[in-house]
Parts: sequence; structure tokens; C-alpha cells
Amino acid sequence: MKIVLASRNKHKISELQALLEKYIPDIEILSLDDVGFTEEIVEDGKDFCENAFIKARAAASTGYIGLGDDSGLSVRALGGAPGIYSARYAGEHGDDAANNALLLKNLEDKEDRHAEFVCVIACVYPQDTEKGYFFEGKTEGVIIDEYRGEGGFGYDPLFYYEPFGKTFAEMSAEEKNSISHRGKAIELFAKELLKEKKEI
Repeated sequence: MKIVLASRNKHKISELQALLEKYIPDIEILSLDDVGFTEEIVEDGKDFCENAFIKARAAASTGYIGLGDDSGLSVRALGGAPGIYSARYAGEHGDDAANNALLLKNLEDKEDRHAEFVCVIACVYPQDTEKGYFFEGKTEGVIIDEYRGEGGFGYDPLFYYEPFGKTFAEMSAEEKNSISHRGKAIELFAKELLKEKKEI
């Protein structure tokens, strides 16, 4: 089974592959580059669901089942920011160092450090691109003041998960996948996909 994830991010592709093949061993996750999709996807949705759907529809236009993953960090003291702008919080898309620095600056005078990672997975089938299926996962934690860990990406070095006593960046891939927002959303999606496979 081949599915196209609307992403060119190698971290996301490999993470998704590892998560999904636990449930469906014969699955293969393809990137937009793998299927020759070169257009720019304009993520102009108002929330995670809308952006995930926009991406999933674009991926499904290649003829495969399309997956859109929109995820981000929501910090309570910042009114839910950076939210859907997580990847471009400091301006340039994907500048992790600048995004983390701005997050810490904006939290300097805040006592409440509660945050949650949110992931919405949208699935769109190529035969009906007007309909989306949505799966959401959340993981709660706190934002700490120091960078800890070498793994992960994005805000992982600052996101401290209290039950494990570690930041996301200090966890092994297996540890992170077992509790991450993306892991939870993917588990829901995989179970739905398995159900459909059995019905076919």
C-alpha cells in the first residue's frame, strides 16, 4: 500500500513510516518529491484541520491516498500561539533556532509554561477529493528555559514531558513515538485504515 504524505520534510516522512508500519507492515510512505509533485501548496486555512485538508487534497491529486499532517505547538500563556504558524513563527519557514529563540523571548515574563503539541492528520481518497477524514492527537508538556537533547526537530529541545522527565529531543524515537501528538493521530488513522482493508 502506497500513501503520499504532503511533505518534503525527510524527518516527517521517516517518522510517519516508522509509526505506520507497526500497524500495516506493507505500507510505503511517499513524499511529494517521490511522485513528482512540484507545485507550491498554499496553507491558508484558519486552523490545523483546514491546513491538513488542503495538503491531503493536494497529495490525493497525484492518484494515491493523500495524507496531510498539520501540527504545531500551542502555548497557553501566548493565547495558543505559535499554533498554525509554528514552522514560521519567527518569519522564515523551518528556521528552528529562530523560532525557539522567539518562543523563549515571548515567555520571559510568563509564569504559566503549559503547552501542548497538536497534530491533525487528514486523509483524502483520490476518487473523492472533496471529502476528508480527520484524526487528532495531543500531548501536554511545559516549555523550559534551556535547550536539552540532540534529537528531534522544531521545538523538541524546549518541550518537556513530565511523565518521562525528558524533553522530546532527549527521547529515543521509540519513546517519542509512543506518546507524541503525531503518534496518537497516526494510531487512530492506522486503525481506521486497517478496518477499511479488512472490509475490502
